[in-house]
Amino acid sequence: MQALTETELEILEETVDTDIKKLVIYNDDVNTFDWVIDTLIEVCGHSNEQAEQCTIIIHYKGKCSVKEGSFEELAGMRNEICRRGISAEVH
Repeated sequence: MQALTETELEILEETVDTDIKKLVIYNDDVNTFDWVIDTLIEVCGHSNEQAEQCTIIIHYKGKCSVKEGSFEELAGMRNEICRRGISAEVH
């Protein structure tokens, strides 16, 4: 049987502050599926399929995180989405 020796392990912990935010769109009774889908494609750069999936989640769950990024990147998208009459927030 081999003798075990104690070894010291140095664990480095590094916290990286990425500050990733989420752009969340909320459901309403005003906007149509097509309007929200078109908005996601035009404003967020979604594919048609991605926009459709997000819109279904918004409808059934009440909200959906549709984009992630820095606050600066998402704030302009949020403003344009809200200008189109859709409720959105950056979290």
